[in-house]
Amino acid sequence: MEQVQLLIDGTFVDGEDHRWIEVLDPSSEEVIGRAAEASPGDVDRAVEAAHRTFPTWSQTPPSARAAVLRKAAALASSRLDELARLLTLEQGKPLKEAKGEIRASIDALEYYAEEARRIYGETIPTDQANRRSIVIRQPVGPVAAIGPWNYPVLLLCWKVAPALAAGCTMVAKPPSVTPLAVTRFLACLIEAGLPAGALNVVLGPGRTVGERLVRHPLIRKIGFTGETRTGETIMKAAAEGMKRISLELGGHCPLLVFPDADVEAAAKAAAYRAFRNMGQICNAVNRIYVHRALHDRFVEAMVEETRRLRIGRGIDDLDLGPMTTREGLEKTMDHIEEARAKGARVVYGGHRPAGASFEKGYFLVPAVLVNVDHSMKVTREETFGPVAPVMTFDTFEEAIGLANDTPYGLVAYVFTNDLKTALLAAERLEAGTVGINNVAGGEVPFPYGGWKESGLGVELSHHGLEEYLLLKHIRIEFK
Repeated sequence: MEQVQLLIDGTFVDGEDHRWIEVLDPSSEEVIGRAAEASPGDVDRAVEAAHRTFPTWSQTPPSARAAVLRKAAALASSRLDELARLLTLEQGKPLKEAKGEIRASIDALEYYAEEARRIYGETIPTDQANRRSIVIRQPVGPVAAIGPWNYPVLLLCWKVAPALAAGCTMVAKPPSVTPLAVTRFLACLIEAGLPAGALNVVLGPGRTVGERLVRHPLIRKIGFTGETRTGETIMKAAAEGMKRISLELGGHCPLLVFPDADVEAAAKAAAYRAFRNMGQICNAVNRIYVHRALHDRFVEAMVEETRRLRIGRGIDDLDLGPMTTREGLEKTMDHIEEARAKGARVVYGGHRPAGASFEKGYFLVPAVLVNVDHSMKVTREETFGPVAPVMTFDTFEEAIGLANDTPYGLVAYVFTNDLKTALLAAERLEAGTVGINNVAGGEVPFPYGGWKESGLGVELSHHGLEEYLLLKHIRIEFK
């Protein structure tokens, strides 16, 4: 059985209450590991360690901080197979997807190792000969980083890497559902020479451990990825101490297929982005709008692409594994049944796969729905499951209006071969990222942030690093 402990002030320890969180394999529903659960006192000690270490780490030269990140990346790379296997067992995603997540997390460490050396300042001209105005950037202080269970290693690394590069110290809270691989990954930073206390790891429920962490008066910044409602709760808690926050929250991402699009390419991309990681991804395709003239052809191609997907245990490295939690499976089934009751038609999937190998586990055949409208949960709420509702439009203005008819604004996708349509759609869509003829996800060199209720602030790119820095103006006057 796999086991991970808390990391407090440079040492891996059990929680002071000696309580443990069981970790399940979602393909078998069997216990495969456990993680130490932090007490309120454990959280306090972790934060105090980060606070105590901040003066040392923040004054460490950027080149030395970069060296630690690069060494940690090399250590993680040498353990890629081990980390990916652990991630697959606890989260359910296919092994090739798990390896991709670990590689992308390593990329984040390497990228921010370089960015650590590019924290630049400014000199601003003044109107007096004996004055100088200088602007510098300094780390914000101890940071709380809270990650989700769908991409547990990657989405925490999107916070840990820039924060450490900036000179911040941290307390990270991995998700209780999938704590194993990410805790082992973060251990590489300790082995790479990070000072004791610069990175601490606490595990446990958000309602206790998470709340204690974000409300702690010594925490100066919070980075969070998760549900919008939880983000709102964190905003309220952060207001008590004027803590800075960056929030990457829920999405409800539209994909628009205009009449001049390559239908087969659009259907293939839609199936990939709607069903990858069993739809458990914030930038999944949640709503598909197809020009009426292309609807039947698109649906036929979409069903064919979906039919090709092979479902099984993640460790068997097929196309799709199980969903990660029973709650997620039940919510997805509820959304499908509610849509069906309101007149939607399931043209493919939406049921548990047959066979002895699927008697246990949170498996579901991805669903393609038609006759869908905006009264249904599947078009209003984030399903976070493998469901692709297809609707029609007649005009450009109608397509943009339907796509923007949501409180979310994370990512939108457009398929068209007309430059004017592509540019106007990209400008008019209310989303932090717009993909034209592609459904690529977040990549480390490019900014990634949500509009509207999909979040505040930015992750990735040099903009993501700046979320962990404060501006300071120094005015000098001499005789």
